[in-house]
Amino acid sequence: MKQFTIPNIYRSSLISAIKQRRKLHDKFKKDFSPTLLDFGNLEIYLARHFGFCYGVENAIEIAFKTIEENPTKRIFLLSEMIHNPQVNADLQALGVQFLQDTYGKQLISFDTITKDDVVLIPAFGTTLSIEALLNEKGIPTGKYNTTCPFVEKVWNRSEQIAKKGFSIVIHGKPKHEETRATFSHVSKNTPSVVVNDMKETIQLAKYITGEKDAADFYNEFKGRFSDGFDITKDLQHFGVVNQTTQLATDTQAISDYLKQTVLKHYKLTDTTIGERFADTRDTLCYATNDNQTAVAGLLETDADIALVIGGYNSSNTSHLVELCEQKLPTYFIDSADRIINKNEINHCNWATKEELYNSGFLPEKDIVKVLITSGASCPDSMVEKVISKLAGLYGADHLLDEMIEGFSN
Repeated sequence: MKQFTIPNIYRSSLISAIKQRRKLHDKFKKDFSPTLLDFGNLEIYLARHFGFCYGVENAIEIAFKTIEENPTKRIFLLSEMIHNPQVNADLQALGVQFLQDTYGKQLISFDTITKDDVVLIPAFGTTLSIEALLNEKGIPTGKYNTTCPFVEKVWNRSEQIAKKGFSIVIHGKPKHEETRATFSHVSKNTPSVVVNDMKETIQLAKYITGEKDAADFYNEFKGRFSDGFDITKDLQHFGVVNQTTQLATDTQAISDYLKQTVLKHYKLTDTTIGERFADTRDTLCYATNDNQTAVAGLLETDADIALVIGGYNSSNTSHLVELCEQKLPTYFIDSADRIINKNEINHCNWATKEELYNSGFLPEKDIVKVLITSGASCPDSMVEKVISKLAGLYGADHLLDEMIEGFSN
């Protein structure tokens, strides 16, 4: 896989040594057990896979290279490059300005930008209407496009099945940048509708079977379907794709449910299902899969708490929190500074985004066991800072250099 050039401030000697050691002993990624960092009274178990993915490193490389190559130009980002506060703050410190917030609210008018400006498209991609607007202004959208290749893979696969007469059901958060971009690209080619979760999927299935009045669909899914969408015919042939940062298991469950609905309703068999339901399993993101599977392996360890590190508006990170908290107390933090001391921590509720304060988050035991993972947009340096902060609370941060040497040999 391609190696990217990203700023050293996002690298970590400890994490790099650990990842290289694991890669060396597990080339085919079959071992999802965590890595133990033994600090004596503190044991930290680090997930097998976590942190920057291919798409994020690609976006960061392009962004920083663009800044370096255009010292005299104004540089804008359509919205946050990725959902990580440190990376976005670093870009802003270098003069990059955001045109929109993460929900598409305009921060700087498009009327103020000219053909002499640079506009970066974030890793989530953007809508066709915004691309057209930029092109009309003489701003090339291809040159500074950091859209994740795996997001583009979803778009390309959708176009392929659209040419065969299939509509598209998109599993995604309707307000998320990536879902908005995917909906725009997909609905250009074929009728499309967005479902947020299994609950909505079950209701959508009732329109396929005729259990619900077709007229009700347009209110229930208002703002979620493409222009001219006809619920009475546009889901007779379709496939399911996803926002790549969703839980892979959720997307697969939604796809399986709709497939079974089609099988039963049209009295098809496994050999004839392809006439009405397209197989799109190849669109699931490898990094999302790896990180989520690694959390499953991590949770097999008997531990006291879990820490998940990443931006609070990061979808893929939120899902890692969701998985961890099903088994043990879990704290979602965006920096080491959220850990105040052994007793106190500030963290975030992944579902409501409410910032919380807890006391007594580290138990009083002879050996405290902590599970750690991070989202795909979280720098390794941030994970190391959390590890160092925890080790320092137990007077063991001096062991870090020894650990780096041990994993490097």
